[in-house]
Amino acid sequence: MFSLIAAVGKNLELGRKGQLVFHIKEDMKYFRDITMGHKVLMGRKTWESLPGKLKGRENIVVSRHDVERADLAVSDLAKFIAENEKTKEEIFIIGGGQIYVEFLPHAENIYLTEVEAEESRADAFFPEFDKSKYTREVIKEGKENDLTYTFVKYCKK
Repeated sequence: MFSLIAAVGKNLELGRKGQLVFHIKEDMKYFRDITMGHKVLMGRKTWESLPGKLKGRENIVVSRHDVERADLAVSDLAKFIAENEKTKEEIFIIGGGQIYVEFLPHAENIYLTEVEAEESRADAFFPEFDKSKYTREVIKEGKENDLTYTFVKYCKK
C-alpha cells in the first residue's frame, strides 16, 4: 500500500528552491518515527536535497539512471506501482511535488503536517485532493517557532 507523507502550508506549499518551506523539529521527528523500518520512495531532486541516505529505511529513488547510495533506482513508475500497489507493506512517498501527483490516485493514507502559515515564494506544492474520499484523524497538535501545526492522517474510505 502507498502512503504519502508531507508538511504543507495553507496553500499546500511544500518547498522552495529544493528545500522545505517549513522547518519544525517535531515534524522531522514525526516523519522519522512514522517512516522508520519502511520503504521510502522519492524523486531524484528530493534525494539530492537530503544530507544523506535516510537510515533505517529502504531508500528508493525515481530516476532514469543509477543513483549513488540509493537502495533502488526506479525508472518505470507505472511498473513499480503495478507491482507494489496491492502489497500489505506500507511504502511511503516522500516527494517531490510531481511524485505526489503520480501516487495520489493510489494512496491509501495521506499523512500531512498541516501548518497554519503561508509561503508566497513556494515553488513546489502538494496536489489538491478530494478530502471527502478520506476519513480525517487528528494525531497531534502543536506549536513551534510561531508555527501552529496539526499532524493529520487521511485514510481512504
